[in-house]
Amino acid sequence: MNLTGKTSIITGGSDGIGRAIAAKLASEGAHVVICARNADKLDAVAEDIRAAGGSVETRVQDVADTESFTAMIADVASSSGLDILVNNAAHVGFGSVADASLEDFRENFRVNVDATYAGMQAAIKAMSNNGGSIVNISSINGDRAMPGMAGYSSSKAALLHLTRLASMETAGLNIRVNAVTPGPIMTPGTEAFIQSDPKAGEAIAAGIPMQRMGMPEEVANVVLFLASDMSSYVTGASIPVDGGKANELAVNQG
Repeated sequence: MNLTGKTSIITGGSDGIGRAIAAKLASEGAHVVICARNADKLDAVAEDIRAAGGSVETRVQDVADTESFTAMIADVASSSGLDILVNNAAHVGFGSVADASLEDFRENFRVNVDATYAGMQAAIKAMSNNGGSIVNISSINGDRAMPGMAGYSSSKAALLHLTRLASMETAGLNIRVNAVTPGPIMTPGTEAFIQSDPKAGEAIAAGIPMQRMGMPEEVANVVLFLASDMSSYVTGASIPVDGGKANELAVNQG
């Protein structure tokens, strides 16, 4: 799964899953361009990647500003080429259908769908001559409904169908488009939640068939496979990284 000579862009690359993906792709030889809104966090990630011998550059970027985001992709492609785009940046909104405002609902789509759509469109233009791989980070919430997350779940479901559609339209260009659907992953946000409520963390882990939460690196391993030539005949796929949770039939034992 050697990525030497390839350039990748990872959105939301300053923390959690995005940070793990950036480190993983860089460790396999890719030049990684990480973008996020926090410059200090980006610099910290870049320092770690360089210390490990990787090639990295940072871009302070809000993907919801789609005009600026697509311009950034075009700039990277013109200077370094573009072989891999990982759409990882996400907005996680809470609220039920009964009480979430329409504006809150739409904010999930602006980041999780609109920005990804714009990013894919720019990447397809950049990859149209030489092919490439686009990996969209969706969620188990896109496959299974979770009460209280109406906007987030709906946007992640839309992202999965957008992935399937784009894969059909780009297959003839040798551009592969796939998705990864993480379940509960031990990101800094998850760790903070568990520290505030350890029993909730135990309950989440107990509800997963593998009896534990996943690690960001375990998501990154699947992204590496999809980004590399090892998955050269894989497109339009949605690969769960959830310890088996999405396969489970929920039964009320009460």
